[in-house]
Amino acid sequence: MNAPIGVIDSGVGGLTVVRELRKFLPNEPIIYIGDDARCPYGPRPSEEVLEFTMDMVKSLADMGIKMLVIACNTATAIALEEVRHQFDFPVIGVIEPGARAALKASQTSEIAVLGTLGTVKSKAYDQAIHMQQPDATVHSLACPEFVPIVENGEYRSPAAKVIVDQTLQPLHKESFDTVILGCTHYPLLQEHIEEHFQQQKRIISSAVETVADVESILRKQQMLSVSAVEPIFYTTGLKEKFQSIVEDWLSIQKPDVRTIQF
Repeated sequence: MNAPIGVIDSGVGGLTVVRELRKFLPNEPIIYIGDDARCPYGPRPSEEVLEFTMDMVKSLADMGIKMLVIACNTATAIALEEVRHQFDFPVIGVIEPGARAALKASQTSEIAVLGTLGTVKSKAYDQAIHMQQPDATVHSLACPEFVPIVENGEYRSPAAKVIVDQTLQPLHKESFDTVILGCTHYPLLQEHIEEHFQQQKRIISSAVETVADVESILRKQQMLSVSAVEPIFYTTGLKEKFQSIVEDWLSIQKPDVRTIQF
């Protein structure tokens, strides 16, 4: 079934999921919408996040997608169940797969979660982790400065390292062996985060586990595609800036990037 997989995010963060989709499911067509113009979602009221998420989902539904990945943790926390209720295609979020991957990796069941203000406030990761392992310990830390660094394309800069170091200081008093990157923007800062923890913590991105769920559903429902096509990217923000991050992060030369407005 060569209908595309839809992927949505508040900006460029969901490209981390697209990268894994292209690696493990190279034949799958992908249509991506990044809502850069209204990013970040983390500090926004839940009602706005739900409204903005629905804008993107409705557009992708009109484009004929066969499945949706909500690659934004904040949108997953707030809108996942409502989207599943309103649309017939399978819908996957990134929180439950991330929690599952962290519990697999942790030897102590002590886990730190780095997230946006909205994700941390929702306690979605706490709930997902405790649903799978009730005696796990969760330390959540909001990192509101991380998303703007990534959206501005500054994730490789020395300034990014300084901000990462300052932001993660409060975790030094806590005990944990595994860190969930609870926002799909954060893997673009992973090198700085690993360096901050001196390579002594297991760093978990939900992207790989999420793609495993995508493959499982597509295989079960006999919806796997058989011929590869290049992804199509839509942004509500500046096309040139978005394109440069796509080229850098996905190694796609001259990606098909288009603008969309809501």
